[in-house]
Amino acid sequence: MTVRFACAVSALTLASALSAPAFAQGPDSVAVDAAAATVVVTTAGKSTEDEIASFDLAAAAAPATPAIPVGTGNGDIAVSSAAIAAAAAAAQGTPAPRSERFSVVLNQDAFFGFYPTFNGLIPVGENVDLSFYGIMWTTDAFGTGLGSDLWTEFGIGANFILADGKLQIKPQVGLTNGALLSGGVVDEDGDPTGTGGNFADGIVPSLTINYSDDTFEAEYYGGYYAALRNRNENAALDFLHTWVNAGYKFTSNVSAGAHYELLSNTRNTFPGGSTAVVYQWLGPYVQFSLSKGFFARFTAGADIEEGGDGDFYKLAVGMSF
Repeated sequence: MTVRFACAVSALTLASALSAPAFAQGPDSVAVDAAAATVVVTTAGKSTEDEIASFDLAAAAAPATPAIPVGTGNGDIAVSSAAIAAAAAAAQGTPAPRSERFSVVLNQDAFFGFYPTFNGLIPVGENVDLSFYGIMWTTDAFGTGLGSDLWTEFGIGANFILADGKLQIKPQVGLTNGALLSGGVVDEDGDPTGTGGNFADGIVPSLTINYSDDTFEAEYYGGYYAALRNRNENAALDFLHTWVNAGYKFTSNVSAGAHYELLSNTRNTFPGGSTAVVYQWLGPYVQFSLSKGFFARFTAGADIEEGGDGDFYKLAVGMSF
């Protein structure tokens, strides 16, 4: 991964930056699947992807509720409070209240390596959830060496549920922590020292849009990673990460479609550095989903960016609680 990253950095003309251990990660290693990564919410009762693969958080099993005994004498019947709430809502012609949902997705791809993600949703209104997410990057090249100061992302946002749950729109903002965007600790001249990471290394505004019905699924993600610390020194990097995919649901368990993804280094303050498109991926995906909130998605294809080297592939395995 370090060799591959070094190659990507070379493509961005950051050879001078690579000489510093703190930047073995380089600008291109900042592709967050996210961003992506970021984990995506879909409609209740259905699994879809998360890109970083989208995933049906709304289908997550509701937490167990204590049984409430009702009735008289020795024939008490245990009825859950959730069942009572659902029955009352049905009697009034209103939808049953949503429960809190939590999802974990394990991701691995040809560029970013292995990175677990999580996403939680807490209902705060009839059609709005409070969202929180995190990405735990494990690639050594994203830190300052030997697994130290690894890039770590955490953020919050809102999830808006529209079109009877088929459409969900989730704006979020996150903070990255480490050295990837800010260069970590820098000396008096603004050059990276190769040691130490920063809290609030960068800021990440993002937008995820998911649509899912009985036969069609689609997702859009766009996130901008901007250096927050040391932004005007000699080691700051920004990048744009975006993807879009869409597919057909052959059954409730199997779907397939096409995926496009772009990573572009949009700002580079390294001496002699320049901006460039890191990759453009295009290819098909296939996904298998289970009714209990588990899914597996495999995506592969070609890097269609001019000068792109090799194919791409990515695997995501998710589960909801």
